[in-house]
Amino acid sequence: MYNGILVFDKPRDFTSHDAVAKLRGILRQRKIGHAGTLDPMATGVLVVLLGNATRASDYAAAQTKEYIAGLRLGTVTDTQDITGKVLEERPCDVTPKQLEQTLRAFTGDISQLPPMYSAVSVGGVRLYKLARKGEEIERQARDIEIQDIELLSSEGLEHSLNVTCSKGTYIRTLCHDIGASLGCGGCMSSLRRTAVGNFRLTQALSFEQVERLRDEGRLDEYILPTDSVFAHLPAVTLNGQGFARAINGAFISADQLAEGKLPDTDELCRVYSPEGEFMMLGRGGELERGGQALFCHKTFFVRD
Repeated sequence: MYNGILVFDKPRDFTSHDAVAKLRGILRQRKIGHAGTLDPMATGVLVVLLGNATRASDYAAAQTKEYIAGLRLGTVTDTQDITGKVLEERPCDVTPKQLEQTLRAFTGDISQLPPMYSAVSVGGVRLYKLARKGEEIERQARDIEIQDIELLSSEGLEHSLNVTCSKGTYIRTLCHDIGASLGCGGCMSSLRRTAVGNFRLTQALSFEQVERLRDEGRLDEYILPTDSVFAHLPAVTLNGQGFARAINGAFISADQLAEGKLPDTDELCRVYSPEGEFMMLGRGGELERGGQALFCHKTFFVRD
């Protein structure tokens, strides 16, 4: 069984679920998940978690995303992208300079209303199921962060944007809202995810590449270790005593570390065995009797 992170280049017209289902067949294993859904029309980085790495799905999904998005001004659709029914077509004479000025207003912490055509659940029902029936209900806006938007190119009504954003951002809603702000309307015409956290498009494999590497017996070379999800966190290595306590769920004190230092209270770190095996996410905390210690936050250690 494969264990670790496969950076996959999702093709157009596949749902993320369908992509994972096909990879299950190619890899001949059931324990596979993904972090961060991509719409069927979108392509690019899908973080696929194999085997025990599925325990890291929430953490991988929470990481910053980067996209190259196509924005078509002058067109409004019911899905907020070009796959939907056209609701309005308006004249548009927006210049690239005007667009760049508007993009600045969408940078930083903003509020975004989830689209009806989305997997958001309201009252136990997915919004897209209601949308397909022609229903629209009240939704709660969500706080998101657009860290950066750069206008890459403009040609007529078509514009290319480089977007860096937080988890939960709908790029098609961003395109819709930008068009609305300009007064001409807009929708997303294309989307390619170029990064999730430190996982880049340059690392991503296609279905064909995964199959070829599997047949050559070389796929393990391209599967990243589970702890790569947490590469941004500091690391500590346990000594023998610390290892014995960790596998029994006990807290770790500073003298039970071979390398590194205890994290501050509520700060996370990567924790390794004396042999260098990734064991868990540790969390700093205070003992009732006083003093700092390291506690298990999420275990990834599997005993044979």
